[in-house]
Amino acid sequence: MNNDVMSKSGMYMLNTPEYREEKIQQALDMLYVDRKNEFRELSQVLLTEKALKKMPNWKEFVLNFSLDVEEAFKTWSGQNPLLSSSPQKALTILRQLGHDKTSMNQLAHLLNMSYNISLEFKEIYKRLK
Repeated sequence: MNNDVMSKSGMYMLNTPEYREEKIQQALDMLYVDRKNEFRELSQVLLTEKALKKMPNWKEFVLNFSLDVEEAFKTWSGQNPLLSSSPQKALTILRQLGHDKTSMNQLAHLLNMSYNISLEFKEIYKRLK
């Protein structure tokens, strides 16, 4: 397990009172064992190769993005109320994942992958209590 202190700067989905830093890291490490390929695929879509090399907390970045996708889905599906920032957030997510894609299937694959990472992380995190 990585004992370095995780930088949550700018990771607003992880930087909430419901999450404790040490448990985030433990749950992330456990999730990464099974979802290494998904994390790598999403990181290649979300980050340039140069940014990826300079970002030691890229897994946290992917996790934060995935939590954001799940939260956006709750808005899209009517589980959460529509906020003034919701359209911009949705467009940002779609632009980030859709860049250089040639079909809706590719985009849906990435959205599903992000959504599932979020759900699995939350389940692992909950079990650690």
